[in-house]
Amino acid sequence: MFVVGLTGGIGSGKSTIAALFAKRGVPIIDADMVARDITQAGQPAFDEIIQHFSHFNLIKDGTLDRTKLRQIIFKDHAERMWLENILHPLIRKEIQQQLHRLHAPYSIVVIPLLFEVKPYSFINRILVVDAPEHIQIERAANRDKASKDHIETIIKTQIRREDRTARAHDIIINDGKLADLEPQVQKMHDMYLKLSKEENKS
Repeated sequence: MFVVGLTGGIGSGKSTIAALFAKRGVPIIDADMVARDITQAGQPAFDEIIQHFSHFNLIKDGTLDRTKLRQIIFKDHAERMWLENILHPLIRKEIQQQLHRLHAPYSIVVIPLLFEVKPYSFINRILVVDAPEHIQIERAANRDKASKDHIETIIKTQIRREDRTARAHDIIINDGKLADLEPQVQKMHDMYLKLSKEENKS
């Protein structure tokens, strides 16, 4: 299957763009949702995380206190790297398993940290959702009920916006004008359908 990796900085609008592709019948796999599933109580990653961060008491109503965990890892680079080394191989494996079960011309895998981790060999093309940083901060702060300082800290842990767009095959501009998104998504959808046919012929 032809696979498009969808990425972008925090607050860029990845979920909005993914929903527009889904409206066109494109299967969507979200790495964040996969991460949430594999860190549920009873999963191996859950036990490792709780044991490693035992002094922070990350259990809340029998589940992982994700808000507290995010605060910890974005303040401590070493802890963030530990967590990523645990989760990313498991996320990668689960995404591949989900892709094998799909039957469609192409699919989209939403991976926020696509450029920050080891390359995904099964991705054929990378689509970046781009937005000005001030819009990213405003959107993410409102969505997550977080301070702008906290969102800025997260942005600093991600690849620079200029580097992200430079490494993209395709870019969708999401600068706050919703009416501009539909034609951009339709253009990409038509192109990916064409590319998937060419891929299947080769």
